[in-house]
Amino acid sequence: MGASVFEKCQTQKYQLAEANAPRRTSRPKRGGGSDFGAQLLEKQKARFTYGLSESQFSRYVHEAMEKHGTDSTLSLMNRLEARLDNVIFRAGFVKTRRAARQMVSHAHVTVNGTRLSIPSHKVSVGDVVSIKEGSKGSPLFANRTEAVAETKTPHWITMSADGFSATISAQPSVAPTEAPFNPATIIQFYSR
Repeated sequence: MGASVFEKCQTQKYQLAEANAPRRTSRPKRGGGSDFGAQLLEKQKARFTYGLSESQFSRYVHEAMEKHGTDSTLSLMNRLEARLDNVIFRAGFVKTRRAARQMVSHAHVTVNGTRLSIPSHKVSVGDVVSIKEGSKGSPLFANRTEAVAETKTPHWITMSADGFSATISAQPSVAPTEAPFNPATIIQFYSR
């Protein structure tokens, strides 16, 4: 796809191996590619980055396009970033979105004191996302306080001192320029 959307492509070991590997020659592509092909590729990058099915992703895009008075690309990015599994990943509780999804599915997470097992749950400003009390002793969270110091969280997440809870202090967002895909192209793809 041309972007590091899979977890194995995001490790330092993989990137070093790719840099040292001899360049493979491939057959030249025919034509310059179509607009449809470029838009489809961007959509697939976004889907694989967030680990969504086609129906989930298209629902998010259509919701973003139906909001009047707001920028559709920002609305789409805000909705994707507000997913509970993404918040767990951004807060640094786990290293990948796939692990965050599994963590939520196995009910290791509480939102405002209520245990949740739905990765697509939409968090709001003021929500407190934390590790369930019974799960804190798990080997998954060993050395959690040291990991907090190494983790760089986005501006909209405020971590607690012990590193077992995070408060959503602002609307979850990411700049479209920081994403590994182009959200404006995705909106064009769905507006055909």
